[in-house]
Amino acid sequence: MRLRHPDGSTVHLSYCTNVHPAEDLPGIHRQLSGIAVRVRELLGAERLGLGLWLPQQAATDLLARRDELAALRRQLTALGLEVVTLNGFPYRGFHDEIVKYRVYTPDWADAERLRYTLGLAEILAALLPDDVTEGTISTLPLAWRTGWTRDKATAVMANLDKVAQGLRALAGRTGKVIRLGFEPEPGCIIETTPQAIALLNDVDHDYLGLCLDACHMAVGFEEPGAGAGTGLPIVKLQASCALEAPPGAQQALAAFDEPRFLHQTRSATGFADDLGEALAGGMSAEASWRVHFHVPLHADPPPPLTTSAPYLRGLVHTLLGGAAPLTRHVEVETYTWNVLPDAPPDIAAGIAAELDWMRGRLTSLGMKEQ
Repeated sequence: MRLRHPDGSTVHLSYCTNVHPAEDLPGIHRQLSGIAVRVRELLGAERLGLGLWLPQQAATDLLARRDELAALRRQLTALGLEVVTLNGFPYRGFHDEIVKYRVYTPDWADAERLRYTLGLAEILAALLPDDVTEGTISTLPLAWRTGWTRDKATAVMANLDKVAQGLRALAGRTGKVIRLGFEPEPGCIIETTPQAIALLNDVDHDYLGLCLDACHMAVGFEEPGAGAGTGLPIVKLQASCALEAPPGAQQALAAFDEPRFLHQTRSATGFADDLGEALAGGMSAEASWRVHFHVPLHADPPPPLTTSAPYLRGLVHTLLGGAAPLTRHVEVETYTWNVLPDAPPDIAAGIAAELDWMRGRLTSLGMKEQ
């Protein structure tokens, strides 16, 4: 969906398709014609934005067969869908039985991460609607923290230079500017926005910047305005909510301790890399816990648990409530619908409700649907 900011610029609202398990092009086509269209219809929207996730094999196939890429673009248009942003964080196997730490590989020290990301940029440049000249891709925050060495840091910075050069060359060739946003996440080399600002200070800010994930920021107990006015561009906001438990009620989180995804857990006084570790005694129960478990934006979990929705509202106001938006791409990213303790039978209805909630936040800031 597109909304007009009071300053006249367009803000793009989308939902991220990494919630859907598909590793190949036929599966992606089924997603689009099935769930995505139903979400659009439930919202009563003429046009629905997607934050498309293209696993490595699907991206490779699209680049090898340009007729398939053209067919995907035609399908998006025919179905009332559009893509201005891609999620380039998961490489493949995001819906395997166990993902956990594997989601951080290959990292930015690996040439394969560079190749994959530049391939995504080529695809996005071809998928952008005719009246859109700028796209964004979100990516992992360099690497998971363990195994980090000076040699690895050198390799990462070399690859960041190469990806910026590749994006600049793509813009010169196609007229489409694709920007890459590094997504701070607890436990990674870039955990927080201030760390990102320090580590990415010398990269090419014309093409490289930040993707702010509201769930990650809340789990890290960051101030909502940490990334504002720093000179490092915020290329995308991922609208997401973390799970919260008040002091003494943390055992209620046990229902969310599932085996597929990593659920980093933080409090004001401690941390654990996964929820099961925290529940087993790895953290004190005397402070509130926040858990990296993306929960629906519009709905509260069973009490006494709550979510970081107030934090998300504050972040949206900081980034989009001023005289000019600090980012123009907003992506609802709740990829955990299928692993919720009471997973709903109709995920499309849940996604539509989240998007409607987010649309309400944006219109409350004076934006109007286009």
